Amino acid sequence: MPQSYDLYFASSNIHKFREAKKILEDFKINLGFFKCELEEIQSHSLLEITKGKALQAFKKCKNPIIVEDDGLSINSLNGFPGPYSSYVFKTIGNKGILKLLNQNRKAKFISIISFHDKKNLEFFESKVYGIISDKIKGKGWGYDPIFIPSESNKTFAQLKNKNELSHRFKALKNFSNWYLGK
Repeated sequence: MPQSYDLYFASSNIHKFREAKKILEDFKINLGFFKCELEEIQSHSLLEITKGKALQAFKKCKNPIIVEDDGLSINSLNGFPGPYSSYVFKTIGNKGILKLLNQNRKAKFISIISFHDKKNLEFFESKVYGIISDKIKGKGWGYDPIFIPSESNKTFAQLKNKNELSHRFKALKNFSNWYLGK
């Protein structure tokens, strides 16, 4: 018998899905994975990128979906890599980011969740402030081994409770409160 889901997470990134599924389970939302490649529009706006992905994903999935996009914004690099975070990670990685930095290591992680179910197209944004570590610390995916949230002295990769502090958690919590109350 096929599994029944409340909604789907549309992405090609299994790591993001696993985090989202674990977080939404705490809100009693059953999330399925809709694995797909989505065209990412070129924009300086994470909101516009996420909106484009949500519209595409719903056309493909034809079920209520959420998509997530996030960006690491580093103060001393004028917000770079921002919406280009995925490309920058694939090309220069964490070691490349560390080489670009000076004394000012302040940064923020931004996450935007977009929900689409034919009637509604909704957006939920969250930010977590912190700093970029001086070296790679811990084993995690993406920028987790170099981002230290303000509430901690450890990187996301070193934290056991990352899903209680992360930008993705906060955006999914905002989404869940809306979704369960609609």
